[in-house]
Amino acid sequence: MVEAVVEIEVAHASVDRQVLLSVTVPAGTSVRTAMLKSGIGQAFPELDLATCPVGIFGKVIVDADSRPVQSGDRIEIYRPLLADPKEVRRLRAAKAAEAKARNQ
Repeated sequence: MVEAVVEIEVAHASVDRQVLLSVTVPAGTSVRTAMLKSGIGQAFPELDLATCPVGIFGKVIVDADSRPVQSGDRIEIYRPLLADPKEVRRLRAAKAAEAKARNQ
């Protein structure tokens, strides 16, 4: 009997490079296990694949240990944000308001 398999991709982008790996895993494999089997840990040894945040096509996966992958999924391994986007927007808006006040 032939075991069912699914084709997926695992992607990660660090500050200086990005990697996209195509992987074949058994059907029913969890997102976390698929990441580990992909070998992406060798390309990015600084990643903690056991705890890092992940998503599929831009949607965060809350429990990567129990969600099974589906054929065609692209697992994305996220890195921490260097700056809070809300804070950056707030600072930019304050700076623009200050410049507008000076020009009037």
